[in-house]
Amino acid sequence: MRVTIQTLNRTALLALAPFAGILIWLFSSTIAIELSQEAVPKLTEAGGASSAQVWTETAAGLDQANVTAVQTGEAIKKQLDLYQKTNSEMNGIAKTAAAQASRPLAIYDAKITARLGKPAATIQSSKLRAQLFYLKHDNFRSYAVKIQLKADGAMQMVMGGDQLGDAQTTLQAVTKHQAAVGVNAGGYADGGGKRYPLSTTMVEGEYVSGFQASFNDLFFVGLSENNKLIGGKFASREQLDAKKPQFGASFVPILLRSGVPQPIPLKWQTSPKRAPRTVIGNYRDDQLLIFVTDGYNEYGSSGATLAELQTLLKKYGVIDAYNLDGGGSSTLVFNGKLINKPSDGSMRKLPTHFLFFK
Repeated sequence: MRVTIQTLNRTALLALAPFAGILIWLFSSTIAIELSQEAVPKLTEAGGASSAQVWTETAAGLDQANVTAVQTGEAIKKQLDLYQKTNSEMNGIAKTAAAQASRPLAIYDAKITARLGKPAATIQSSKLRAQLFYLKHDNFRSYAVKIQLKADGAMQMVMGGDQLGDAQTTLQAVTKHQAAVGVNAGGYADGGGKRYPLSTTMVEGEYVSGFQASFNDLFFVGLSENNKLIGGKFASREQLDAKKPQFGASFVPILLRSGVPQPIPLKWQTSPKRAPRTVIGNYRDDQLLIFVTDGYNEYGSSGATLAELQTLLKKYGVIDAYNLDGGGSSTLVFNGKLINKPSDGSMRKLPTHFLFFK
């Protein structure tokens, strides 16, 4: 609808431009007609009558020209009035169409929000809308943040410091980068007193340590340049680059693909069986869901199983879901405040964090 209105506006303006120019000239100019001596017959006794007739016809012609000019001006004014009226009506139609087009999205948003309950807090800005939910289940307590990204730069992944191997807590990352929401991201491996991100990791469109083809149950998850969650197993760099990723991290395993629960590797069914968890997923309208569960420890005696998460996320309407680093790494910060209860008793320093900005 917007393209049609713009085309109408341009066409109408091009068509009316000459008439508008004539109207402005008529209203702003004084018509003066000068006749040369050669053009005016000399008055003589013999030709006096014919000269008077010429003057009479000339005056009549000027009167007619004046009438024509007035009529032309009125016609142009009517055309301009019609154009303005039509333009106003078309703008009204466009607004109505836009409102009607947004209704299905609003209905869908209300539906998925209702499944989570009533938001405990909301952050609203030109960049994002983030809604925090407190949830309670039979075996664990969880927290969810539903996020609508409205602009580029609303979500980023940051490293744990200036050097590869540096680590910081999610709260430190949120504070340093002045973010509104933060959550732990990918897995890591310790070595030489350093903490290195696991497998393929990308920040600001650049590979941190090069591309590593997916192996075993590892996956890559991040955001594309058009603010869409992308993830999965990638056999080649070209395959991942085709998704145009801007940032992302790696861990195991994939929980949901297109709303379908994925097979959970045997190891991850039992080691640990229950634990604190962190999951990132998306909805059909590209909103994101960050889901974090508590657990007293990460040795299998408390927290959530991955199968339970699959059931819950499907119930909440999530389409794709990826299990991020969990256990003592699970950390959720909302509006400058630590929301969950890390199983270490304090926040763990990590090499990667997903941050959201208002």
